[in-house]
Amino acid sequence: MISTRLATHLMRRNIHYGWVMAAVTFLVMLTTACALGAPGVLMPPLEKEFGWSTAEISGALALRLILFGAIAPFAAALMLKFGLKRVVACALTLILAGLGLSMIMREMWQLVLFWGVFVGIGSGMTAIVLGATVATRWFTHRRGLVIGLLTASSATGQLAFLPVVAKLSESAGWRVALLLICALLGIALAAVLLLLRDRPTDLGLLPYGETEALPAPPPAQLSPITMLMEAARTRTFWILFGTFFVCGASTNGLIQTHFVSLCGDYGMAAVTAAGVLAMMGLFDFFGTIGSGWLSDRIDSRWLLFWYYGLRGLSLLYLPHAEFTFGGLSLFAVFYGLDWIATVPPTLKLTAEKFGREKAGVVFGWIFAGHQLGAAAIAFTAGYIRTEFGAYVPAFLIAGSLCLIAAFIVLLIVRAKTAAPAPA
Repeated sequence: MISTRLATHLMRRNIHYGWVMAAVTFLVMLTTACALGAPGVLMPPLEKEFGWSTAEISGALALRLILFGAIAPFAAALMLKFGLKRVVACALTLILAGLGLSMIMREMWQLVLFWGVFVGIGSGMTAIVLGATVATRWFTHRRGLVIGLLTASSATGQLAFLPVVAKLSESAGWRVALLLICALLGIALAAVLLLLRDRPTDLGLLPYGETEALPAPPPAQLSPITMLMEAARTRTFWILFGTFFVCGASTNGLIQTHFVSLCGDYGMAAVTAAGVLAMMGLFDFFGTIGSGWLSDRIDSRWLLFWYYGLRGLSLLYLPHAEFTFGGLSLFAVFYGLDWIATVPPTLKLTAEKFGREKAGVVFGWIFAGHQLGAAAIAFTAGYIRTEFGAYVPAFLIAGSLCLIAAFIVLLIVRAKTAAPAPA
């Protein structure tokens, strides 16, 4: 196999194959996140071609966000049972099928099926849980850095390609824009089939940073449903679930889905608005890594207090901003740094409360709350714009929820002796 020969070649140069795994995972998460984020840019041309309302399209986009989050607690179990390569390859194929079939759609139910169900499930199987699985299996040292990079790639991918997608949609049509995304997904699928391996032992290696083989731990029987029932008995779970609900509502659901349409209401071109989103994606990459660094040094509750509080104030300000690229640049820089900075401190609080072994599954359910919030505001904002002709009430709602979340997160009581967080 190519991966075996490449691992041997790299070993001679003292390079661990885990970095190849990280690079392939980075590419997968980047391209699937692009597929998840692109529909927000393509909403205006769909309205124009098919006569569908913003509320109708938002319903389909909301479904993809619900499924994106709902699959997270079960994705790790699927990877454990069937292996990384099979699960990731099936996910990419499902997304490709959804985007490809949408080019010949004519009815609203087809949009719901192709963009809602296919893209939602496929992207959910290749989201944060994939990055956590690869980082945990392949890295002992540098694991935190790898998790930060892979998490950032997911959020950045939802925004970084949007200017190109918007430009192609405007000049050549939305179907051509989808072809570009399909090509990127095809490259990622080829990399997965050729290079992705399940565990280091498949190549006769130890995880990066290990010097001797350790006894394999007994397989953990962590049923997602059982873990949900256990976690739901605690106040910490519901606080983290609720605040992450607000996080999803204020990022993926509102800004990612409706920002381009909001800018269009103020006379700003879609390509320019997508450029602002791409700027957010760029600064998100650095903000997420920086947040991980801060969460090792500062109380995670206070980090979340400032993240949610400042985000809420910025959303309340946005409708009053000057809608030019220069006028929105400061907002883009600030919002980008804060986009998914909530993940490291939320994950750390989860590990402290529920322990290292259970943290991944519990965080999967908390992430499901994130996507429920995204779906709720994606539909609500579309409905508000259809009924009232403006997005302003939706931004006031989201901004107010962020301010409430900032204070609620301080109600978490941390244990005096915290459980060790993931490395």
